[in-house]
Amino acid sequence: MITTVSGNEFLLQSDIDFLILDWFQAIKNAIDRLICEPKNPSCRSLELFNLKSSSSSELLSHCHIDRKEQKPEHRKSFMFRLHHSASDTSDKNRVKSRLKKFISRRPSLKTLQEKGIIKDQIFGSHLHTVCEREHSTVPWFVKQCIEAVEKRGLDVDGIYRVSGNLATIQKLRFVVNQEEKLNLDDSQWEDIHVVTGALKMFFRELSEPLFPYSFFERFVEAIKKQDSNAKIETMKSLVKSLPPPNHDTMKILFGHLIKIVAKASQNLMSTQSLGIVFGPTLLRAENESGNVAVHMVYQNQIVEFMLTEYDKIFSSEED
Repeated sequence: MITTVSGNEFLLQSDIDFLILDWFQAIKNAIDRLICEPKNPSCRSLELFNLKSSSSSELLSHCHIDRKEQKPEHRKSFMFRLHHSASDTSDKNRVKSRLKKFISRRPSLKTLQEKGIIKDQIFGSHLHTVCEREHSTVPWFVKQCIEAVEKRGLDVDGIYRVSGNLATIQKLRFVVNQEEKLNLDDSQWEDIHVVTGALKMFFRELSEPLFPYSFFERFVEAIKKQDSNAKIETMKSLVKSLPPPNHDTMKILFGHLIKIVAKASQNLMSTQSLGIVFGPTLLRAENESGNVAVHMVYQNQIVEFMLTEYDKIFSSEED
């Protein structure tokens, strides 16, 4: 605590050791200057300060001292959370000991999940996990977003390309993760770019992309084929061999994007535009090694080709 003769009181607290030491040194230097420069009219004696310290040093740095007498009711008090022990080493050892005890006693993630304290998230999970929990092969959030876009966003200029408000998208993400009842027709989600932004975020944050890592190189090799028919057949075979959640979600998503392309004259989103938007979002290599630019070209081309040849790739799958 620092008290000036004018009645100002200052209390400083922090958890950052080096900051405390900086404050202490600044005040010490200021006091030293007051002692060494008694003739300086702008300085007063050491009596200006009443510096109290105990096991904690509560210090102030670069403070302006009001030299005018103030009434008690005009006194100002600045509070900061901060404690600094006179014995840094002892305090650090004590803190480490307490942290070790806390960590050793804390319940496991599995225990917290079993008790329902921590729930599996929708965003950031594995697609298989989300679908298994919902007893479906297509996440309900994906279905809801697609339904909302097809209801009021197919002809919106730059749909899926234009970014929505990030804060609102994060709010929507929070609602979904908390399993709160979601109504995308609610006025707070009226900006359709928020819905499309959240849908892209869902796919981007999957722990494994919609196109599984083990399929990435195979899709890249397929898109490199020069013969169009061979390319279609290879793509069709790869899609058919995907796990059900990946296959079904992919079929619904690309079927939806076909409807976006059908309105390209109004929304200005071609297959090429959607390839650029969704390529890096839906498929990527598990370990990027310096071929990021090359991979991006293939990512875009794969999405674009699957949109162009959607009917052939996803048709007659029962045969």
